[in-house]
Amino acid sequence: QVQLVESGGGLVQAGGSLRLSCAASGRTFSNYVMGWFRQAPGNERDFVVSISRSGGSTYYADSVKGRFTISRDNAKNTVYLQMNSLKPEDTAVYYCAASWSGGTTRNAYAFWGQGTQVTVSS
Repeated sequence: QVQLVESGGGLVQAGGSLRLSCAASGRTFSNYVMGWFRQAPGNERDFVVSISRSGGSTYYADSVKGRFTISRDNAKNTVYLQMNSLKPEDTAVYYCAASWSGGTTRNAYAFWGQGTQVTVSS
């Protein structure tokens, strides 16, 4: 079992930046593929990006490619999401998740954080 706690959300103007963090505790962090998902009101929880156990491989949703960057520090048990050039449509609750296998579907991720709100004003 791993516990995940997100931080770093907030209100930002369009074009601005935010950096989300997800701190993990419990089982060995480096055993897990880590992902970020987001959920806007009335929408499904959608895949945003994932990163491999070593951090050497990443996969981005088309909607964020070139604007968002995921990274991880296994020594600090933390995964980060740097979000640049934010748009109003990026407004959502952002969730950190851990998976043994990786992928882009919710079912692939066994452990979830509580989420952090990101609001982008126009």
